[in-house]
Amino acid sequence: MLFIVAALLLLGVALGTVAHVPVPVSLIGAAVIGAWLLIFATRERFGRKRHHH
Repeated sequence: MLFIVAALLLLGVALGTVAHVPVPVSLIGAAVIGAWLLIFATRERFGRKRHHH
């Protein structure tokens, strides 16, 4: 529960920041976050498969 509250707080801060920066900076930030999430998801998926021989 605490994790969800913290995530929502961070989301609010991020959205507030996006409102004050130029569009290209927002898009670059979104691309970086998306890439990080994709890498994280891929590592989790393949990491779990290796541990379940």
